[in-house]
Amino acid sequence: MTKKPIIILLLLGSLLAVLPLSAAAQLYEARNGSVNVERQARDAVQVQTDGSAQWLRDFWQSWLKDTYNIRLKGNGMLGVGKKDVLEAQQVPVSSVSGKLLNFYSIIVAPTDSTAQLSVYAAFDKTSYLSATSTPSEYAALRNIAQSFAAAARQKAYREQLVAAEEQLRASEKEKERLAKDVTNLQTNTAANLLKIATLQKQNEANVLQARQDSVKLVRNTQELELYKQRVQRRRDQLSALDRK
Repeated sequence: MTKKPIIILLLLGSLLAVLPLSAAAQLYEARNGSVNVERQARDAVQVQTDGSAQWLRDFWQSWLKDTYNIRLKGNGMLGVGKKDVLEAQQVPVSSVSGKLLNFYSIIVAPTDSTAQLSVYAAFDKTSYLSATSTPSEYAALRNIAQSFAAAARQKAYREQLVAAEEQLRASEKEKERLAKDVTNLQTNTAANLLKIATLQKQNEANVLQARQDSVKLVRNTQELELYKQRVQRRRDQLSALDRK
């Protein structure tokens, strides 16, 4: 196994590790539950997944359409009139019953990182499937929910893998950028140190030259004064000759 898959598995493991054990155990498992319908508790099959409620809502609808040709209604037009309960009235679900069913779904978000699907069904407005009165039909409904849970797990893990790979690529690019920056800075620092050493030597040479030139300047000043005096004497001598 190469290093990259190992890193990705570690990233996925860290994602799962942040979940409490009880919550992690409940994810992607169909469980018996209940929902409140017109102030009365009705048996429902519940599935919790990673992700947002909207993610679960979208995938549940597309999965039902592709798998059972059930089209849930309740999204409204362009999100306007969106309902809490998605439903499909009097649809055939042969794997559950030979009769037509009213199929209902409610999606909520128990936490910021998980979503929950509640599925329940009825033959009519009063005859709901339940674990006690219609055990075989309810078990079949639970099988549908469990099949969806398996598909949702695969989809979520695939998306998490893609996200982990993107994080890995971003981290690798950042590593390359930082390594390049370090190399450039080290090269620039070495060049600057070389310049500093060169300038330091130049400064030392300048100081030495300035000292030597200062000594010469003193001598030059003295010679200049002697030359001025000599020139003046020669002028005085010429002036004396001109007066004779």
